[in-house]
Amino acid sequence: MTTDSPRTIRVAIAGFGLSGSVFHAPLIAADPAYSLDVISTSDAGRKSAASASFPGARIVDTPAAILELAGDLDLLVLGTPPATHYPLAKAALEAGLDVVVDKPFTVRSAEGEELIALAERLGRVLTVFQNRRWDGDYLSVRGLLASGVLGAVSRFESRFERWSPAVAKAWKASATADDGGGVLFDLGTHLLDQALELFGPATVVHAELAARRPGERVDDDVFLVLRHDSGVTSHLWMNMLCAQQGPRYRLLGSEGGYTKHGVDPQEPFIVAGGSPLDPDYGVEDRDWAGMLGRDGHLDRLPTERGAYPEFYRLLAEKINDGGAASALPVPVDPAGPVEVLRLIEQARSLV
Repeated sequence: MTTDSPRTIRVAIAGFGLSGSVFHAPLIAADPAYSLDVISTSDAGRKSAASASFPGARIVDTPAAILELAGDLDLLVLGTPPATHYPLAKAALEAGLDVVVDKPFTVRSAEGEELIALAERLGRVLTVFQNRRWDGDYLSVRGLLASGVLGAVSRFESRFERWSPAVAKAWKASATADDGGGVLFDLGTHLLDQALELFGPATVVHAELAARRPGERVDDDVFLVLRHDSGVTSHLWMNMLCAQQGPRYRLLGSEGGYTKHGVDPQEPFIVAGGSPLDPDYGVEDRDWAGMLGRDGHLDRLPTERGAYPEFYRLLAEKINDGGAASALPVPVDPAGPVEVLRLIEQARSLV
């Protein structure tokens, strides 16, 4: 008995900055379930880079040009600035496309709720690229919590800190909070998403937001305290002007703790010219292994392999199993990123 092979999912990517060129395009091109058919960018240099890296893709100037081709596509991936996410996702869903939205999902939680309702009404697949759910260190933390080796966890500390004294991207230099600008909407969406995934619903009980860099219009130095319904307290740092970085993670439990420095290697691996298909992709140097246990009784815990391709593997299964009608889950339920937006709104209301 033979069965029909799944139909290749025809993809367009809107935007070819860091998001489109480093995350989405390489992952899609490496997965045989997809064909990368269209890329939009108005920047001449990015057009050349897109054509050179993905010669089979048609390069157009704008997302609007992609929507004109909707009848020949199945999936639109939005790697455009945050303020465009809501209108472009809405237009794509209405054009009959499934949609992946990069983080932040939208700028306002109400917009995210509206998109979820629209996708349900139209029978389209809608998901959000919270790729750091597949960071190797995050997967390691999940494994530790599942094992129970830490006992009852009381405190979770998580950081994304960088030394970037200049605001490099033009849209970020001009963006306000209403445009989705600032580090809270950027790195903060990852930290908040991970905290909610690990420890459940939470409330922001303390927030510090500051702009340190010349030309920063919103925030580039943020500290948040979350109180989870589960009883865990999360301390979250995000900073773009950090000369000395703290640990990426620190968890304290009744039976022990875990401290991890460094950042997941998948992004720099692709930036350096690697492929998700390479055998070393996602593998962290053992020198960055986290420390597990108690002071005086510490063991090195090698980091799990990072797995960003898992997002698109799960999405292909969902789409090829019948799309929105399938019982399979999307890689990221957009309801989670809406909760992240609500926490961002809470944080801003406190300062």
